[in-house]
Amino acid sequence: MKYTKTNMRIVVAFLLVMFTISMSAQNKGKALLDEVSKKVKSYDNISIDFKYTLENTSENIKQETRGDVVLQGEKYKLNILGITRLFDGNKTYSISPEDEEVTISSESEDEEDAITPSKMLSFYEEGYTYALDIEQNIKGRKIQYVKLIPIDSNSELKSLLLGIDTKTKHIYNLIQIGKNGSKTTLTVNSFKTNQTISKTLFTFDANKYQDYYINKLD
Repeated sequence: MKYTKTNMRIVVAFLLVMFTISMSAQNKGKALLDEVSKKVKSYDNISIDFKYTLENTSENIKQETRGDVVLQGEKYKLNILGITRLFDGNKTYSISPEDEEVTISSESEDEEDAITPSKMLSFYEEGYTYALDIEQNIKGRKIQYVKLIPIDSNSELKSLLLGIDTKTKHIYNLIQIGKNGSKTTLTVNSFKTNQTISKTLFTFDANKYQDYYINKLD
């Protein structure tokens, strides 16, 4: 699957949703979201393998890919669509072996897909309403869905369904429904916590990419 900036933005946004649940929902979904948020914040780090699916039946599109991510506080390392995206807490490095290019950018509050400390705590604090949705039994796991609806009527997003394992309080999947008929789903295949990770995992080593074109956006 060819990498696009839009695809990466969607995945990053999904991951934000999965690990930055808002604390302001004023309905029956609030207690469950609070439990998920509390559980996630108790871990030193989180390692996830996931499946990402994009469907649009009207355009006869169905694409599937797999990826993995390691998160620790603000920092993360994401691998998907042949791209490695590394955030060291200050700068984001998008590494594309196919193009032999590294794009370096500083995170900013004004950037649409920025991952910053303040956003990590309030990504969905404003702009969405919450409500409990259906509960499903999936492979012996009880999955409770919470529906998120954009308050902004001009949003390209119709709704989000966040599936939560009621036993572990971990995210099972996230389903995004677009107003254009598209459906994107991120399903967690493996969820590991407090793993032993390298101290340099989130450090960009320029020596490994001496033959790459370095594109600095700042």
